[in-house]
This record gives sequence, C-alpha cells and structure tokens, in this order.
Amino acid sequence: MGIENVDKRYAAKNETKGRQLLSLFAGLALALTIGASNAKAQIVGDMVAKVPFEFHAGNSDFPAGEYRIHVVDDSGLDVMQISTMDGSRSALFQVQESDAAATPTKSELIFNKYGDQYFLAKLYDEGERIGSEVLKSRDEERISKNVALAQEHVPVQSGNATKESASR
Repeated sequence: MGIENVDKRYAAKNETKGRQLLSLFAGLALALTIGASNAKAQIVGDMVAKVPFEFHAGNSDFPAGEYRIHVVDDSGLDVMQISTMDGSRSALFQVQESDAAATPTKSELIFNKYGDQYFLAKLYDEGERIGSEVLKSRDEERISKNVALAQEHVPVQSGNATKESASR
C-alpha cells in the first residue's frame, strides 16, 4: 500500500515536469516563429548623396559635400560608416531599424535640424518602408531639449544599395 502511493506521487511529479517542459518548448517555438516573421529588409549596400550643408553623423562633424554611406561588414546591420568620396574623412555611427510612415518614392537621407545645426537621423531606400535610424549623439540629445526640431530631406544620387533580410 505504501509503495503504491509513492509510485503514484512519483508518476504525478514526472507528469508535471513533462508538462512544464512541453510548455517551455512550445513557448520557445512560438517566439522563434514570431521572430522569423519579423524579418525585414534594410539598406545594406552603398548610398551616395551630396549634402548641401554642414552636419553631424554620430559624434563627428562633416562639411557640405558628397558622401558614401554603407553598413559595416559583420556589424549585424547596426553600424554604418560615412566617408567623403576621396576617403579622407570617415566616421562610424550606430543605427537601429526604422519604419517610415509611408513607403519612400526615392532613396533619401533625413536630417534633424535644430536651429542651424543638422544631424543625420534616418536613411531610406526607394520602395522600402524599413530603413535605418541613427542613434542620437549626446550633442543632439542636449540640443534637442532646447531647440525646436525641423527635418531636411536629401535625395540619394546614386549607389548600389541592396536589400537583405535580417531578423531583428
């Protein structure tokens, strides 16, 4: 009689652990399915644009001029590089995924404007709602608290920007 009760309790305990394990695996499978369905296209090729004003990109300042922008290899689409066309100046900056309010009809760079200062803010490729948003620098955070925001759009002149799926 005592052995029967022990066997029943042992079986019930193992059944509970089995159910917990099954629930854990089901939750993991669901999370992986949702993550895979959220794979988005982002800019992963070169963009070339002529910027007609001085601006900041990340923690660096740049004069007006023609620039090449691209995702840094092996960065997981989170780090981009901007450089002058002759390569004499460059900087790295962090980005995150950005969803445009409407599908862009042309590739463009979007700058946040505070007074007479411009900060590279977003990059979009023609026909793709998903682009890249530049993480704000300390300078932009500080200035944005005291000055009203406007935006300036600069079309991308050329480049061989391509899209690639990336789970985010």
